[in-house]
Amino acid sequence: MFDKILIANRGEIALRVLRACKEMGIKTVAVHSQIDRDLKHVRLADESVCIGPNPSPLSYLNIPAIISAMEVTDSVAVHPGYGFLAENADFAEQVQKSGFTFIGPDPDTIRMMGDKVSAIVAMKKAGVPTVPGSDGPLPVHDADQCLATAERIGYPIIIKAAAGGGGRGMRVVHSAASLMSSISITQNEAKSAFGDDTVYMEKFLQNPRHVEIQVLSDGQGNAIHLGDRDCSLQRRHQKVLEEAPAPGIPDDVRESTAAACVKACIEMKYKGAGTFEFLYEDGRFYFIEMNTRVQVEHPVTEMVTGVDIIKEQIRVCSGEKLSIKQEDVVIRGHAFECRINAEDPDTFMPCPGKIKNYHAPGGLGVRVDSHLYSGYSVPPNYDSMIAKIITLADTRTEALDRMRNALEETIIDGIRTNIPLQKRLVRDSAFREGGVNIHYLEKKLEG
Repeated sequence: MFDKILIANRGEIALRVLRACKEMGIKTVAVHSQIDRDLKHVRLADESVCIGPNPSPLSYLNIPAIISAMEVTDSVAVHPGYGFLAENADFAEQVQKSGFTFIGPDPDTIRMMGDKVSAIVAMKKAGVPTVPGSDGPLPVHDADQCLATAERIGYPIIIKAAAGGGGRGMRVVHSAASLMSSISITQNEAKSAFGDDTVYMEKFLQNPRHVEIQVLSDGQGNAIHLGDRDCSLQRRHQKVLEEAPAPGIPDDVRESTAAACVKACIEMKYKGAGTFEFLYEDGRFYFIEMNTRVQVEHPVTEMVTGVDIIKEQIRVCSGEKLSIKQEDVVIRGHAFECRINAEDPDTFMPCPGKIKNYHAPGGLGVRVDSHLYSGYSVPPNYDSMIAKIITLADTRTEALDRMRNALEETIIDGIRTNIPLQKRLVRDSAFREGGVNIHYLEKKLEG
């Protein structure tokens, strides 16, 4: 097991990793930008190192500074959390070449799953259901073949950047007349955003849900799934509220898809925690991407399974085998997670500032993952998420009611937050029935 881990992140996920390390008896090193010196995990870590000015490229994305911090503190491994460098294959590779351990998959695996085309090829090989598409990069200079491929798939189709993510590098096409111009525009966007203009084509699903499957794998032939999550309440491709398990999915469809994900992990010798993301429509799953890291919404899975995903991730990346077998995983109850953001609930503009008074909700089945405390100043430099409220109960309705009460109890004075929006969502009649699609929230906000 690791003696000392450097946490290459900030905010609530850095605190979450630190707590897991402390429970495992592992020493911790917190790295931070100049403005983040007062973060809670920085205060609680065994050691802390300032790695640069406030802009992310000069601090949390500064690979040489992070590796130097590992060297001067005698850290043996780095946990990247999510975001920043968590899915950066070059970072993982440089960590390994410097003699340290990256708590995550091997660099080649990150690269393969980061490229949407190679990821789809790997999933098809393992039997994971995928969206009908071009089966590889589009031959963009052959208009006839592009038109024939679109005709075979059937309009509407969507053009995607192979290196895309976060909702960028995508364009929906409804007819042959606009196909080639749409391909060209998407190529230019992809080149500008990702440095790679490779694009591919898929069937555009009209009203899907976003459902994902959590996996753990040790790279030694052992892998399990921890059930699924529904993350369909999104705004501009950013998740707002998640739940586990996903409601209204037939058990046979759920189990066969999860089993295929486990098989894929074993075949590619995946190591660590990961998430297979799908669109779900008309009783079928369609793979869209794999996140090779821990996810923001991992707590809902932890709540319904009792498995500490961070601890297991650390164990397998230290060389241990999975401590859990598939038959040990039992889904109990229902859980929800509301992302609390420092933003205006009406305009969604970020609202940084000083927290004058903070009171977290509590009670049976309530968990709060947050780095907030009274007197802390939320900086304007980073993502606006400041907390996650998670509730667990025996039934979906009870878990929603518990979330409603938890939101009512939460006090964050000094800045504006999206709590009013979350209160509306947990009371929304369509959402309470279960199974809303990925377009539901944006249409509701427009109305």
